[in-house]
Amino acid sequence: VQLQASGGGLVQTGDSLRLSCTASGRTLRTYAMGWFRQAPGKEREFVAATRWSPSIYYAESADSVKGRFTISRDKANTVSLQTNRLSPEDTAVYYCAAGDTASQIRTPSRYDYWGQGTLVTVSS
Repeated sequence: VQLQASGGGLVQTGDSLRLSCTASGRTLRTYAMGWFRQAPGKEREFVAATRWSPSIYYAESADSVKGRFTISRDKANTVSLQTNRLSPEDTAVYYCAAGDTASQIRTPSRYDYWGQGTLVTVSS
C-alpha cells in the first residue's frame, strides 16, 4: 500500500488549505485513515482520523483543531483534511496514515502505512 499526500504549502495566518491523501495497492474500506503532524523538534501528534463502523465512517479530531479542521473520507481510499483559520502553531509536516484498526485511532502505532508527508507553513 502506498499513500500519496498533497495540498501543503505556505500560507498566512487565517488562511485555509485542503490536504488530500490517496491510497493505492489495495482497498482500505474498513481501515482507519487519518492525519498526524510533526512540528520541528516535537513528537508526531494526532490531528484527525476516520474509523470504519459497519456502513459508515466515524471521525475524531484533536481538541487543538476542533472547529477549524474537518476530516472527510470521500472514498474508501481517499481522505481529506480541510484546514481553516490556520495559525503559526499549525506549522508542521502533515502525514497521512492508514491502519487496519477500529480503535485507538489517535495512536500512531495503530497505523500500518504512512505517506511521505506534506509541509504546511503558516506565517504570522
